Amino acid sequence: MKTTDKNILIAFLLNLSFSIIELFGGLFTKSISIFSDAIHDFTDAISIGISYFLEKKSKHKPDHKYTYGYIRYSILGALITTSILTVGSVLVIIGAVNRLFNPVTLNYDGMIIISIFGIVFNFLAAYMTKDGDSLNQKSVNLHMLEDVLGWIVVFIGAILIKFTNISYIDSVMSILIACYILFHALENLKSVLDLFLEKTPKNIDLDHLKKHLLAIKDVIDVHHIHVWSIDGVNSYATLHVVTNSKKIDKVKLAVKEHLKEEGIVHTTVEIETEDEKCADNECRVVTKTPHHHHH
Repeated sequence: MKTTDKNILIAFLLNLSFSIIELFGGLFTKSISIFSDAIHDFTDAISIGISYFLEKKSKHKPDHKYTYGYIRYSILGALITTSILTVGSVLVIIGAVNRLFNPVTLNYDGMIIISIFGIVFNFLAAYMTKDGDSLNQKSVNLHMLEDVLGWIVVFIGAILIKFTNISYIDSVMSILIACYILFHALENLKSVLDLFLEKTPKNIDLDHLKKHLLAIKDVIDVHHIHVWSIDGVNSYATLHVVTNSKKIDKVKLAVKEHLKEEGIVHTTVEIETEDEKCADNECRVVTKTPHHHHH
């Protein structure tokens, strides 16, 4: 078992057990911010569990069924996690707004004690998941850090309530926490959907790419460029290169080398001669560089 997997598993078990304690803590102190953090931690635990299984699955090597390998499974984990968080934070906001109109007396000492536990606990969990490079592990770590922040907010709030006796601080806090989580969840959701929709990766500028490829010796034209990413880390590309050079392998190598520098790990190049009519001409991505048409 790789460290990534093991860390995710440990984080999952810790989070699950802790969030159950928190749920009781929320009931006991009547604090909605503790309760919202508990729901948040609980959804995290569940989603980390999902992430764990999908992360393991995503490590499988490519086969006939999945020629790209199983990398996208990890992204599926991120999608499910993010959806759970989105729903969770919306529910918390509804609950907190409701509480604003129906205040209750809070056990602030209990809140202080529970929030100290929460800070320490989630900090440890965040520390354990901090060095992962997959989008999935990144999102798990992000949750942990958010949990730490959430508990710090609860801690400060509990102390304020203790000294001012204003109980709606609790509701306001949980709304702030939930909005913050919601904002991040939606941001995450967008990057996951970009992958599923095969959007050109953020770090790739097609016009810039094309200009550089056209500058390579013996490259007459480049078209039909498609760039996409499987997992948000590695990019893939296919393209047609027009050349009259006798040394096709040299041209191809130069093109692949350049794309590698741009962070594209896997390139498929189709070579065409100048008098060959590209059947896919219509499918060209119209870029801003002027096309040189030779007749």
